[in-house]
Amino acid sequence: MAIRAVLWDIDDTIFDYARADVTGMREHLTAEGLVDGFDSVDQALRRWQELTVIHWRRFEAGGVDFLEQRRERVRDFLDAPSLTADEADGWFERYLTHYEAAWELFPDAVPVLDVLAADYRHAVLSNSSIHNQERKLRMLGVRDRFEAVVCAAELGFAKPAAEAFHAACAALGLAPAEVAYVGDQPDIDARGAVLAGLTGIWLDRGGRGGRPELTRITDLHQLPALLRGDTRFGASDTFG
Repeated sequence: MAIRAVLWDIDDTIFDYARADVTGMREHLTAEGLVDGFDSVDQALRRWQELTVIHWRRFEAGGVDFLEQRRERVRDFLDAPSLTADEADGWFERYLTHYEAAWELFPDAVPVLDVLAADYRHAVLSNSSIHNQERKLRMLGVRDRFEAVVCAAELGFAKPAAEAFHAACAALGLAPAEVAYVGDQPDIDARGAVLAGLTGIWLDRGGRGGRPELTRITDLHQLPALLRGDTRFGASDTFG
């Protein structure tokens, strides 16, 4: 069955989340003053990134809701377990000001969306929330390129659950076999999509490799040829 649509991850796929997070937190810590217990901004940044992974995984597993994972991340980072929800939200909102100032799409995102626009429909499936991702796409100037934005916080389940991928396919009115999913995580994105019946494509921007069973690209510029059946990039030929 031919591919008729592309589902996209956002963070670290079309949007340079990692760079914005580091830049934003560095500016935030400079403005707020270095948190007690850290000797340097770089040390604090590493701890923030560790906590982001820990609490995000809890959210993805359904152990905590979207806002609470964010508040608990702040409490752990500040070593302030008694911080109220309003205080945690206030600290995070001040960080967001710096984080959003650093928002940028990857340079290959818009050119590839342009190339694919005539031949494929497009939508988003993200493990975040509609509020966050709709706003992000609008601020980055690309919201109108996607027919639908489907997010885990509203669905009640997250990638790699098959239900998440199927909900996004349903939003397009297409069967999973008619949809390709592009994301930066080999298991959550590419493998999860394959197990749900979609074509999963791992965007390995860092060139990690090591997953020969997955269809892999290292740059979005490789995607149009891959979707059209050109496998010269070494990816598995799962299209047809």
